[in-house]
Amino acid sequence: MQNAYFPSLIPMSFLAREAAHVEGFAPELAVVTSGGGKELEEPLAVRPTSETVVNHMFAQWIKSRRDLPLMLNQWCNVVRWEMRTRPFVRTTEFLWQEGHTAHASAGEATRTAVDFVELYARFAREVAAIPVIAGRKSRAESFAGADTTFTIEAMMGDGRALQAGTSHDLGSNFAKAFGTRFAGGEDGTADESGLSFVHQSSWGVSTRMVGGVIMAHGDDGGARLPPALAPVQVIIIPIFKKGADSEAVVGAANALAAACASIGVRAKVDAEADKTPGWKYAHWEVKGVPLRAEVGPRDVEAGRCAVSRRDLPRGEGRVEGGLPLDPAAFASGAADLLDQVQASLLAQATAFRDSRIRDVSSYEELKAAVGEGFWARGSWAGSDADEAKVKEETGATLRCFPFEQQGSGACFMTGKEGGEVAVFAKSY
Repeated sequence: MQNAYFPSLIPMSFLAREAAHVEGFAPELAVVTSGGGKELEEPLAVRPTSETVVNHMFAQWIKSRRDLPLMLNQWCNVVRWEMRTRPFVRTTEFLWQEGHTAHASAGEATRTAVDFVELYARFAREVAAIPVIAGRKSRAESFAGADTTFTIEAMMGDGRALQAGTSHDLGSNFAKAFGTRFAGGEDGTADESGLSFVHQSSWGVSTRMVGGVIMAHGDDGGARLPPALAPVQVIIIPIFKKGADSEAVVGAANALAAACASIGVRAKVDAEADKTPGWKYAHWEVKGVPLRAEVGPRDVEAGRCAVSRRDLPRGEGRVEGGLPLDPAAFASGAADLLDQVQASLLAQATAFRDSRIRDVSSYEELKAAVGEGFWARGSWAGSDADEAKVKEETGATLRCFPFEQQGSGACFMTGKEGGEVAVFAKSY
């Protein structure tokens, strides 16, 4: 994989060359029509995503089998004109990572798309502590221009679904629109000139993941950050009266932070003298710092300090016995507690998700489940029209066909056999 960067202003003619793509994004485009005080000869779209401009270059870079696979990644801002915005989750402009690949065979492109959605799922579970469901989108919910879209779906604290990351098997749709062909193909797809169209994938996650972490784990006290993600994993608060014992207390706190840093634990000392300890507790609680240590004169004398965990409710998060003030022992104990907090947040989110998914065997059961704020899971063999009916009548969309299928029966909507297990839910 190589990092790259492409222009943010894309000629409208690029978008028009892939009809399904421009049709899908047309309502969300921000378009520049003048520049330098003059009308532009051709309007420029502020990129909603980069498939078209990437493919314009792929067509020039790829000439033979030796040029493949070509795999690029970029971090950039994109713009989608949202009528109703939500912080992090649905904003007009957002930062994301987007990958684009070109392959010699359809199988390679499909495997790449699946590999990356599974990578996103692993990141969500192991780092963000969000137990996402990975699967395939329906045709109606797939990315414009893709043969197949894969997704990770996360349940938020209000029960709604958040599409937290996607990958797309683009087939040869963009390659055909932009003429991206290569010599030396081995799958029998070459034309009379001996050239074959490439097969492609694209995939991305955005700052929406930040919103997902906040909404999946947060409580009435603020954010609760998984230690693997938290910028500050341990906040150390010295407690002292001005001029009395301050040097010993702050010195002890700084020694703890230094010992944490030496083993890779991100610790910070809040020694501001113009804020009370209570103000500091609330401030860092809102920010979701996983562990809080309090060091006062008595703690220095006793050789131990009080420690609280953010993943547990107030009153329950106090660690019995605290941690020793010996720097090395404190850092080791803090690291162990951080592992426990990480596992605890994932377990809590998993238990909540599982308690809010209801298996259904009829459309009436789906409507009841969705109406009560549940995700509905059941066998589906319905048509696009059936899917549209569910959305119109319940507000729920088909979130995905999970990769992990649990034996399906008759479709709850049509009664047809041979469907796949699908998950329906209201989303953002």
